[in-house]
Amino acid sequence: MAEFAVSLVVEKLTNLLSLQAAYLDGVSQKIVELRNELRWMQSFLKDADMKQEDNELMQQWVSDVRDVAYDTEEVIETYVSRAASQNTFDFVTKPFYLYKVGRKIESIRSRIREISGRRETYGARKNERNGGEAANDQRLRWWRQTSPHVEEDDIIELVEDTKALLIQLTSMESRRRVVSIVGMGGLGKTTLAKRLYNHSDVKNHFDCRAWIYVSKEYRRREILQGIITDVNALSRDEMEVLETLKEEMLLKKLHEFLEERRYLVVLDDVWSMEVWDSLENAFPSGKTGSKVMLTTRNREVALHADGGGIPIPHEPRILTEHESLKLFCKKAFHGHNSLPPELKKLGRDMVVRCGGLPLAVVVLGGLLSRKTKSKEEWHRVFRNITWHLTKGQDKIATILALSYNDLPSHLKSCFLYLGLFPEDVAVQTRKLIHLWVAEGFLPQEGEETAEGVAEKCLNELIDRCMIQVGRLSSLGRVKTVRIHDLLRDLAISKGREEIFLEIHHGNKAAESSSSSSESISTKSRRHAIHSRYDQYAFLKPFAPHLRSLLFFNREYNVDVARKRMRIYSRFEKKLNVIYKNFKLLRVLDLEGVRVVSLPDTIGSLIQLRYLGLKKTNLEEELPLSIGNLQNLQTLDLRYSCFLKRIPNVIWKMIHLRHLLLYTPFDSPDSFHLKLDTLPNLQSLPYIEAGNWIDDGGLANMTNLRQLGIDGLSRQQVTSVISTMERLQDIQSLSLLLMSELEMFPTLTGLCQCEHLQKLCFYGKIEKLPDPQEFPPNLIKLSLYNSHLQRDAITKLEKLPNLEMLVLGDGSYDWRDMIFSSESFPKLEILRLHLLKELEEWNVEERAMPKLKHLVINRCEKLKKIPDGLKMVTTLKELEIVGMPVEFEYRLRTKDFLEFKHTPSIKSTTDMLAIGLASHQNVGWPEAQFS
Repeated sequence: MAEFAVSLVVEKLTNLLSLQAAYLDGVSQKIVELRNELRWMQSFLKDADMKQEDNELMQQWVSDVRDVAYDTEEVIETYVSRAASQNTFDFVTKPFYLYKVGRKIESIRSRIREISGRRETYGARKNERNGGEAANDQRLRWWRQTSPHVEEDDIIELVEDTKALLIQLTSMESRRRVVSIVGMGGLGKTTLAKRLYNHSDVKNHFDCRAWIYVSKEYRRREILQGIITDVNALSRDEMEVLETLKEEMLLKKLHEFLEERRYLVVLDDVWSMEVWDSLENAFPSGKTGSKVMLTTRNREVALHADGGGIPIPHEPRILTEHESLKLFCKKAFHGHNSLPPELKKLGRDMVVRCGGLPLAVVVLGGLLSRKTKSKEEWHRVFRNITWHLTKGQDKIATILALSYNDLPSHLKSCFLYLGLFPEDVAVQTRKLIHLWVAEGFLPQEGEETAEGVAEKCLNELIDRCMIQVGRLSSLGRVKTVRIHDLLRDLAISKGREEIFLEIHHGNKAAESSSSSSESISTKSRRHAIHSRYDQYAFLKPFAPHLRSLLFFNREYNVDVARKRMRIYSRFEKKLNVIYKNFKLLRVLDLEGVRVVSLPDTIGSLIQLRYLGLKKTNLEEELPLSIGNLQNLQTLDLRYSCFLKRIPNVIWKMIHLRHLLLYTPFDSPDSFHLKLDTLPNLQSLPYIEAGNWIDDGGLANMTNLRQLGIDGLSRQQVTSVISTMERLQDIQSLSLLLMSELEMFPTLTGLCQCEHLQKLCFYGKIEKLPDPQEFPPNLIKLSLYNSHLQRDAITKLEKLPNLEMLVLGDGSYDWRDMIFSSESFPKLEILRLHLLKELEEWNVEERAMPKLKHLVINRCEKLKKIPDGLKMVTTLKELEIVGMPVEFEYRLRTKDFLEFKHTPSIKSTTDMLAIGLASHQNVGWPEAQFS
């Protein structure tokens, strides 16, 4: 982490020298020298970061370097902020500020020399392996390297997991296959692998078996020797000279031995693809059915090992609460399966905190097995349960920290950032990506956008099992992620050690424990408020160092509106202090905070990159001073229900990347905005049509990925379509006509948009383009009030890459609809909403061969589900909403058995559900703009 902090400062110094040269006369040489000294120090830090875990000298040295990096950053940003905000930064004031900056730089350079001297004096040298690190590795080996033939007695058998993996292990493919078990540390991967290794079916299936513990401290020779010993690949005479054989000879002899046998080799705890690459040649295809099984925390390693990717890596599920309690009782009460009545509630509460992680349950049970079985003793453990699980129990802390320590420095920052979010919250991935970009965590990767790099980082954390996928979009994109409670505790603990983050709670007990001088550094860079809005006076000491402030409080328990407004007013006055004092803020997220207005002082936060005002109660027009936020990258005003108008100063935010404005039914006026100075804009999911379309605003948005425009005239649609060929990166386009009297003109110009994947049209379409006139890579099409011609379906069904089709209210007005044979070759999702005239729907044989999800919503004249759908064996989910009683009855009786291949059939007929479904599909589809 210190290495990453220094790298960011080096980058900022380089940018300062190139972009602010006019302000640096007299100190530019000092800045160059400071940058070079930090670069030199950076070369030692990657190794030092790895070694500091059990070495107090190294910890102190790394901490000192990190402090210097942060202080350097403050000097830079304070100077740039003052230079940018001072209209009178002239020959009178400039020498004074330069003198102060010069003195601060000299002071920092002096500290660097002292720190470097201490490194030499106290032996914190590069490439040294300290005793603590070696002891830590040895301890892990003791824990992990037990005999594979010795199984734990106190386990919960996951029957479905075992059954699925047994099928894979005993299958009879002609070539050697790799079976992988993937998951976070402590999930029970090794325990499950042992269960399989010793299963009678496995023993009888293979001619020979071997079990090898790999670990991060991987040694190829030891692994080859271990496998050779387990499978008896050498004669007695050869075994005597095993140590003298070269590695390549070991690999050759193992390969030759296995080639004649059906074998199983288990590689436990594999950390990198390089491990597999160095061993792969030792594993021939052998006899039919040979397998290598590996356990790993990294999905990429598993996919790499078995190049075919089939079967996909298996991830064991976490334990249910009932299973966790059963395992806990076995450990805490030496085999008993139930808790004494007086300890039942306490036991359940503690087990829930383990989050279904088997290792945590076992360790907690072992801890309490050594305690007196009294409520008082268990209460003492419960009151400090987080410490007991993450600090007090060395095994859990060490095993979880292994995954963190293996992360590259920029991924460590991304992971720690998740500690700011409340427990058990579903984190929106788009918001998280925008926050990461605003913080500057991400390395530059060629021409890739910062958002693209952030998405790769997100996927890598998922693949490394550091975070979990929450909700997927209809097309499979990760929309939300979650973090296991114990990994979140790790992120908070490490974040506090690194003065990376701090969290504040409203209740006094939490506040006193987390805000004490022993646990909080006044230099913490990022703060999350999980409390009432008005309890924030404790932030004042952090003002010089604060970079990010995120509010996660959502509700006030206030009964009287007058009282509520009094609280809002009091809070807004206190927010003024934030705007005035926290000048170096990069992130300010007020989502859910009931702010009525923003003061002019918001414009003084010129370092701000992210301003989140989503779901606030803003009533007045934003202050003109918001135009001063020229470094702003994300402005989120969604669901600010009472905001009437956006001031015409957005054009000043030349670095703006994401402008998010949508509010259902009553979005703020935006048609008047000037937008021709925003070439970096990527997301504009909602905006009103205006002169900005023809005045060069749209044409200059050459980096635009997502665009949604409301209130278009036919002529404006023509202008938008003609401009699309200049927007080469556009991926999502939503267009809504201003009235039912308007009509979409020809849409053939969109065929030039090779990256355009999602289209949504709301309004009458005069003539649907021919299939070859659609964007070539279109995967999602949504139509509302389109009043399509009868032959429209014959065009749509020929779209070669279409995966999702939404036919919404008023899109199709004909009595009958036919999906012909071999139509919609890639369609996976079909949604029919409020097709009020549709009575007969025929699906011919081999139509929609990949359909997985079908929704039929309030198509009230439709008599039955097409017989042709009964042949679509890929259908996984059928959802029926608000359909007539006769339709529902037929589905539940006559058609039911014919859809037995469909795992999920959902039916919603009650009036509340019908009303909600109707509400969600009236007006502009919200998902297009959110």
